[in-house]
Amino acid sequence: MLHSLIMGEGRPMVILHGFLGMADNWKTLGKQFSENGFNVHILDQRNHGRSPHSDLFDYQEMAQDVKNYCQKHDLSDIILIGHSMGGKIAMIAAQQFPELIEKLIIADIAPKTYPPHHSDIIKALESVDFSKVNRRSDADEMLEPFINDFGTRQFLLKSLYRKKDKSYGWRFNLPVLGAAQNSVGIHEDFIEPVQIPTLFIRGGKSGYITDSDKLLIDHAFAKAELATITEAGHWLHAEQPEKFYDYVIDFVK
Repeated sequence: MLHSLIMGEGRPMVILHGFLGMADNWKTLGKQFSENGFNVHILDQRNHGRSPHSDLFDYQEMAQDVKNYCQKHDLSDIILIGHSMGGKIAMIAAQQFPELIEKLIIADIAPKTYPPHHSDIIKALESVDFSKVNRRSDADEMLEPFINDFGTRQFLLKSLYRKKDKSYGWRFNLPVLGAAQNSVGIHEDFIEPVQIPTLFIRGGKSGYITDSDKLLIDHAFAKAELATITEAGHWLHAEQPEKFYDYVIDFVK
């Protein structure tokens, strides 16, 4: 069963993080939602965070993970939020289990296939020699030659943890996720359009959802809206949390 952060009472809201992320990435926003009438469940996907590791990376299975979690916690008519990889999983869940979801929010990912683009990050993560890591800053220094952006490094370092033997490691299952990097961007065409009210929110500086992608969105989601946070990139919920929150609240209420 997937690990999760649970907070608040009220309407059920399930949040799915992106590739190489974890539930903690959404903790601040989750708390804000929980203080405004929502029972928030922020999940660690399989092979991420504190959830079990698996040799399988498959969106159908990961969507089933979400359904299984909701059944275990007796959640129905959920508001489902998914960012990037989490958005891919949310889209599959909406197609496979529409009866589970009341409203859907997809953050900065479109219903299309993306070319592989995580190889530099995977190489950076694989370059970290944990025998020489005594503190967080040591791992940061090893990542820096591969990843110039400070924010990206801090995002990845969220998954750094100290094991029982006091050595450091990654919480995510790097061998499996590294091998699956070519599958992260895939999209399978839907047989029927999803009828769930859906809000796509894109970052204006991101490029993950282009203007022409609106046609794809409307084809796959019959009740879709598209909003843009102009000042944000791909991590729009972290870069502009207040605007992201406002868009979600306006849509679900």
